[in-house]
Amino acid sequence: MKAFPLIAGMVLAGAIALPSPAQSADATKSATVNGKAIPKSRVEFLVKSQTAQGKPDNEQLRKAILDQLIAWELVVQEADRKGLSKSAEVRSQLDLARQQIIFQAYLQDYVKTHPIKADALRAEYDRAKAQRGDKEYKARHILVEKDTDAKDIIEQLKKGAKFEDLAKQSKDIGSKDKGGELDWQPAATYVKPFGDALAKLEKGKMTESPVQTPFGYHVIRLDDVRNAQFPEFDTVKQQIMNMLQNREVEQLVKDLRAKAKVE
Repeated sequence: MKAFPLIAGMVLAGAIALPSPAQSADATKSATVNGKAIPKSRVEFLVKSQTAQGKPDNEQLRKAILDQLIAWELVVQEADRKGLSKSAEVRSQLDLARQQIIFQAYLQDYVKTHPIKADALRAEYDRAKAQRGDKEYKARHILVEKDTDAKDIIEQLKKGAKFEDLAKQSKDIGSKDKGGELDWQPAATYVKPFGDALAKLEKGKMTESPVQTPFGYHVIRLDDVRNAQFPEFDTVKQQIMNMLQNREVEQLVKDLRAKAKVE
């Protein structure tokens, strides 16, 4: 939850009763609005939400939260008076909101009670690192629809045409205006035929024949090679944790659906 903008010009006097220190007020409520209590637990929940985002727990924050809850309560009471809370659309939204809240609560509890083990994090890191390979390639390519077009481009390049100029006819809109240039990537990043052809090239050389992939036909030139730049484990540990947790949650939902009777 973000900041608590107050509703300008709202007259609260007379509608609201705030318990004073001298009162033996109900310790479970922070205020009453037209006789309806605002539970103290609601204030504490929002205080916790705000302090989790780095805001200090002080009188100013608590007053802002209570003022916002009062404003919400006033508007909700007016909406109830007009019968809006009984409309089918509002009821559907309330049902969905309830489902989403319970869904999130369950997932948070599941993740908490099924923590990802340290060796699983390290194993996933090592797997990703091995899959990426120990080399990265700086390449250019020209992608065309037909094999004959790719062969024609290769012949033009052999006769001295500039790769950067011919790349303007490429189907790859992300690289055609950059002379066909691609970012530094390991061969495994690309579809297999492209990656295999790239890994076999010598620096400064191009493919002697078109490389077919599901996207069309490529003419590839390798400009440079370097050792793979892979982040340290500690810098990506949380990302790996999130990914593995998401994977577990997806499997949980699949398992629940497999056991359920869905008609």
